[in-house]
Amino acid sequence: MNGCELTASVTALANAIACRMNPEELTLLAAVLTQLGDTLNTIALRRSLCENTPASGQ
Repeated sequence: MNGCELTASVTALANAIACRMNPEELTLLAAVLTQLGDTLNTIALRRSLCENTPASGQ
């Protein structure tokens, strides 16, 4: 899947979800998914840093 297809898919998914939720539910879901994305990014960065750090004693 190229970048354009990915963004179009995400947009379609967001629209499908949004039309089934009230504003409060939508706001909560957006906050939860933002936190999920931030946490996944933190985990990925930490893994990357650990992989690029020489092991102690070497």
